[in-house]
Amino acid sequence: MTESVDTAAPVFSCARYIKEIGRGPNGARALTPEDTHTLYSAMLDGRVGDLELGAVLLAYRVKGESADELAAMLAAAHASFEPIHIAHGEFRPVSIPSYNGARKQPNLVPLLALLLAREGVPVLVHGVTEDPGRVTSAEIFSHLKIAHAQTHADIEDSLAARRLAFAPITVLAPKLARLLELRRRMGVRNSTHTLVKILQPFAPPGLRLVNYTHPPYRDSLTQLFVSHPDAALGGALLARGTEGEAVADTRRQVQIDWLHDGICETRVTAERSSADAPEVALPEARDAATTAAWIDAVLRGEAPVPSAIERQIEVIVDIARTPV
Repeated sequence: MTESVDTAAPVFSCARYIKEIGRGPNGARALTPEDTHTLYSAMLDGRVGDLELGAVLLAYRVKGESADELAAMLAAAHASFEPIHIAHGEFRPVSIPSYNGARKQPNLVPLLALLLAREGVPVLVHGVTEDPGRVTSAEIFSHLKIAHAQTHADIEDSLAARRLAFAPITVLAPKLARLLELRRRMGVRNSTHTLVKILQPFAPPGLRLVNYTHPPYRDSLTQLFVSHPDAALGGALLARGTEGEAVADTRRQVQIDWLHDGICETRVTAERSSADAPEVALPEARDAATTAAWIDAVLRGEAPVPSAIERQIEVIVDIARTPV
């Protein structure tokens, strides 16, 4: 009797790829761009078995991704979802990834997005809706009565009507969302957490805010955007994140680099924090309801905009107005 074949089962063999990237921090080698694209596309399509998928994710967790590998993964990621179509008016649209939330400081990504929208800049915030132990932008937007987009059409309609949209990654790019969700099963982040922070969601390309937490990522991301024109389309503003979020740190001025056309241009120079600097008035608590109420007070002019965020807005508005 012939055994039936499950045609829905994963069919992609990863052994030769794992052999290259799974040799540990000293022996692992980067895959070619072609192999990286092939492997990550198979992962996005669900054609890799659980055992092999876990091995690949942990191998990259230990090895790290080269700029060439990130570029190939990013190309595969972009091919896996339909981009958001928005006509460029006075300003190019801006995307703000929000995947970390806040633990120690208030999450001010929604404030940044709302202030940019008030300046006339179309802003798409995309991210996760919840993260245990952290306060997400999604939760704050809910308290501000800003609905989460349920479809791509919702995103485009909201950008056209109010110049602001929040898109859960499950709506924007569901195949990427599936790989992100593996963090809860495996206990650690994977390459997809880097990719969603550098995603270009727009067609034509818009301006991206890109942040890093660990200094080595600044070098690899700079190399990525300088060396790979396709990855850099639309340009990116790169700065150290605030608890992993792409909003200025109210405690100090961080360096902001504009990466475009194969160059890295520093637009804001980092400043050391000073004990003599005036204290910034922030929400008394970091929970979503309190943060949303404080943001609303700032928008009504009842509380000042933190100076570091004002500077960040000036840079974004200036560059978003620049034709590409």
